[in-house]
Amino acid sequence: MNWLLVALSAYLLLAVANLLDKFVVDNVLKSAKAYAFAACVLGLLVFIIAPWFLKWPGVFLLIINLVAGFIFALALWALYEALKRGEAARILVFIGGVTPVFSIIFSILFFREVFTYNQWLGMAFLLVGALVIAFLPQSRSFLTRVFGKLKLIQNIGNGGIWIALLSALAYSLYFIVSKYTYAEQPFMSAFLWNRLGAGLFVLIFLVRASDRKKIISLFSQKNPNKNKWLVFVNQLLGSSGFMLQNYAIFLGSVAIVNALQGFQYAFLLILSAGLALLSPKLLKNTFSWRIVLQKTVAVILIAIGLYFIAS
Repeated sequence: MNWLLVALSAYLLLAVANLLDKFVVDNVLKSAKAYAFAACVLGLLVFIIAPWFLKWPGVFLLIINLVAGFIFALALWALYEALKRGEAARILVFIGGVTPVFSIIFSILFFREVFTYNQWLGMAFLLVGALVIAFLPQSRSFLTRVFGKLKLIQNIGNGGIWIALLSALAYSLYFIVSKYTYAEQPFMSAFLWNRLGAGLFVLIFLVRASDRKKIISLFSQKNPNKNKWLVFVNQLLGSSGFMLQNYAIFLGSVAIVNALQGFQYAFLLILSAGLALLSPKLLKNTFSWRIVLQKTVAVILIAIGLYFIAS
């Protein structure tokens, strides 16, 4: 399967997962640490296939695999913490827009990667398109109205932005380190080892009694929250998208696959439009020719970026 199709499929699944992430951290799990713990521990379920795919990589590569997992767990916790503190639409676009920038820098520094003129042009269009969407006037943004209707809105503060920046930096480092491990060993074996690393890292969230209590309550049958099943459903969606994203990186360029992250937000816009069909009142007082024009320009820029990257 073409790496481009794999990447786009990944970002569709991740868009749905991110939409639910905000709901979960605000309404099901109040602790970002508890949610990150659940995500990384549930990620260990992939070890069911270990007898067929897991191979001993040697001490050096094992350490690199585990470090990659540690970095991923840090990125995931920072994402959930940023979502908890800030407005989902802005946080997701900010991380999606900044991660590719870091990835391009790291790809050049560590892999001496050389991009063609078309690839540079395509990545530029994708990043500009994401920025155009990021600067939509949020008070009248249709997506913001959808998130508000679903109770996914909070006011964003500087803390949310700085934590989102940490998440973007950690994600880009994770993808760079993972690309190195994928080049040195079979994809599934490397993926399994870095899942183990993530699972080991989140054990530090059990140190504090308050965090430990919140984590235990998630898995306890005494937890009265009827929506906790969403945690498991969402992790299934997120894990599937994450595996496809990693496979796309295994097949192609880290920087280019990450640049395609602008599609994740575009898919969020499409999903929100679908929700509008179910609740037409969401459109009330949000129509603006300026916003329509801005969204149209963003979609055109992203489409042009995809064209140049695929050509």
